[in-house]
Amino acid sequence: MSIKGTTLKTSLKPLLVVGGVGNGTGTGAATAKLFARRGYDVSLIARGSDALHRLSEEINKEGRGKATPFPTASYRPNDIHAAFTSLSKFYGLPSSPLPSSSSSSLIKNQTHILRVALFNIAYPIFKPFLETSDEDVQKSLEGNVQSAFTFSREVLLRLLENEDVDINSTLSRVNDSDDVSTNKILGGKGTLIFTGATASQRGNTMTSAFAAAKAGNRMLSQSLAKEFGKEGVHVVHGIKTSTDAGFVRLQPESIAQVYWNVAHQDRSAWTWELDLRPADEQW
Repeated sequence: MSIKGTTLKTSLKPLLVVGGVGNGTGTGAATAKLFARRGYDVSLIARGSDALHRLSEEINKEGRGKATPFPTASYRPNDIHAAFTSLSKFYGLPSSPLPSSSSSSLIKNQTHILRVALFNIAYPIFKPFLETSDEDVQKSLEGNVQSAFTFSREVLLRLLENEDVDINSTLSRVNDSDDVSTNKILGGKGTLIFTGATASQRGNTMTSAFAAAKAGNRMLSQSLAKEFGKEGVHVVHGIKTSTDAGFVRLQPESIAQVYWNVAHQDRSAWTWELDLRPADEQW
């Protein structure tokens, strides 16, 4: 159904939710900025209130999409759930939707519809194996896997409420332009993107705890892609490398552009996994 369609639900403004923005200069921040420039409103969930508010102010000064910060004390399940409860109230989204709820329902005062979510949270630990403590392992699993489970659940419960969207009509609306193909591109109910790492594919020295957790994160994304793809939800895992001096730097803005592209694919050819590297990286 087109966002320009006749139903009230499809006239709502598209929303991007980003979990994790670091210091406000990396992948999460770049993705938020790009989607805002192209007409999405943006909800930002992160620790580090100062960086979060600076990023929101920077986006809002551009005067396109509006960013709203939702600071959280941690990425534990209760805090992530509380953040989604707050943003749901703010945008008029269902605060605690159930899998059995009607997808045709419309919440009173609803102004937005969640279309894209980015899980950009990571807890890196780089230590020799014999120096990696039980606490390190627990924190790595909590930061990279448990937080992903909780974030994904909150997102999926809301995406499943949506109708399938016509991507070209969406792009036309958010860009205030008719210079978009009139051919219908059925994009599904929405997209959940995971920012991954090379460690999810292979272990290395100093990465025993981190690689184990990122591999779990990757397999979670694949499981969700297989389970919810047939229900119209697009799940993506984006592997991004870290590079040493001498390589062309992998730019957050370039990653954000790839995330934009993958979030607006026709459901007849969805990407599950991306592997993003600079052109001259030796790998």
